[in-house]
Amino acid sequence: MGVIKKKTVTRGTEGGVKYICDVCSADITNTVRIRCANCACNDYDLCVPCFASGSSTRDHDTKTHSYSVIEQHSIPIYTKDWGADEELLLLEGAELYGLGSWSDIADHIGGYRTKEEVRDHYIETYIESSKFPLPERANPKDDSLREEMPREKFQARKKRRIEERKEAAKTAPPATPKQKPTASVPACHEVQGYMPGRLEFETEFANEAEEAVQHMQFDPGDGINPRTGEVEPEMELKLVVMDIYNSRLTARGDRKKVIFEHGLLEYRKNAALDKKRTKEERDLLNKAKPFARMMNHADFDAFTSGLEYEHNLRQAIAQLQDWRQMRVGDLKSGEKYEQEKQQRAARPAPTGSFDRFASVRSITKPTPPIETPSATTALTTPELPERLKPPVLNMPKGPLTNGTANGTLTPSKTTYTVPPLGSNSSPRLTNENATDLHLLTKEEVELCNVLRIMPKPYLAIKESLLKEAMKAGGMLKRKAARELAKIDVTKSGRIFDFFVHSGWIQKA
Repeated sequence: MGVIKKKTVTRGTEGGVKYICDVCSADITNTVRIRCANCACNDYDLCVPCFASGSSTRDHDTKTHSYSVIEQHSIPIYTKDWGADEELLLLEGAELYGLGSWSDIADHIGGYRTKEEVRDHYIETYIESSKFPLPERANPKDDSLREEMPREKFQARKKRRIEERKEAAKTAPPATPKQKPTASVPACHEVQGYMPGRLEFETEFANEAEEAVQHMQFDPGDGINPRTGEVEPEMELKLVVMDIYNSRLTARGDRKKVIFEHGLLEYRKNAALDKKRTKEERDLLNKAKPFARMMNHADFDAFTSGLEYEHNLRQAIAQLQDWRQMRVGDLKSGEKYEQEKQQRAARPAPTGSFDRFASVRSITKPTPPIETPSATTALTTPELPERLKPPVLNMPKGPLTNGTANGTLTPSKTTYTVPPLGSNSSPRLTNENATDLHLLTKEEVELCNVLRIMPKPYLAIKESLLKEAMKAGGMLKRKAARELAKIDVTKSGRIFDFFVHSGWIQKA
């Protein structure tokens, strides 16, 4: 079984590394043990009785394998109250768990050592030593401490200390372990992804910054050419990458500083304050947030309060100007005017049978305001702008056709030339052979003459294509037009091209 490294559940117990006999499973931690030195037996330990009787298990051969006698190193070497075995376990635990994990290191040492004892001993013995990083009594020939504190006296004191702390642990009330949050969610704290114990986030700013330097190594003497004494290009590249990495860490720290400085992690408090503000105040605060990186919390609060005060003043001034224009002279009349104004805005506009479509058009597509020239434009232009005059349109004589809408002529376009289909022996359309010819424009009449389509079927095809295009916002595919027309493929294609050229539909 060899070495058993057992992490105890409760902090501050005997714990530590346990050595068990591989034959009889007896605890030989605090006694002399025999260790096999052959490479075939890894961590193979025997107690003295099993070794004396020649017992063995697994691949151990008592006749051919060499061995070593390991005594208990319970003697002081650096301080009076710490033995050599505890010093060795201290350094081993620091290497395993890292400096700062004093609770884990104390459990690794065992002997009811507390994390405060371990931390203070390490700092006083190793850090504050005048021979740093070595302790004061690092000289192997220094036997003054062993003469002052013999082995028997030290072991008796250690046994007494362990017994006293064991009795104290039995009588002490059970300590409630601190429950750590199992996940970084709002149930444990207000902001998801934030780890308050480490003051870090699961996804940091420039979260992939460490990937560029995670495999980078700097060994002593690297980077300098021994012949020229200059820095090698590879080392210069590494230094540039490290500068980029440090700049990203600085930017990450600056953003964390803004978060902690302005209390952005207090989500519930900030949400409650945000609900009390109006929509205009929230928009104004969001626009001012970039300035928070350059101010502390008190200055930013004063700055945003001033902006809100200015915004409220501007609203009050605009309201007073509206009252003056409407001949409102006192506050009481002004309150009445505002109430009636809100009632008028909430009241739906009356719609009749004739103005139904006009009201829908006014709601869906408001009329853009007329842009009046500003004073700056009037001063910079060489001449004053002329007054806008209604355009004079030459109205056509006779009945209106499809080419006009509400008496307004459509803008002139290039004439669409219909490609011929081949030999056309049919007579041209006239009012005698086509009764609905007056409903078509000149271009449509020419289209029907070339395609040999009568006006009534053409108008039916036109209606179906325009209705389908209106469903898709004025867009239509050539294939869909072909399926709707239900005529010759070439003729439907000519009609589709004519509609696209006229601007009635658009290609999808």
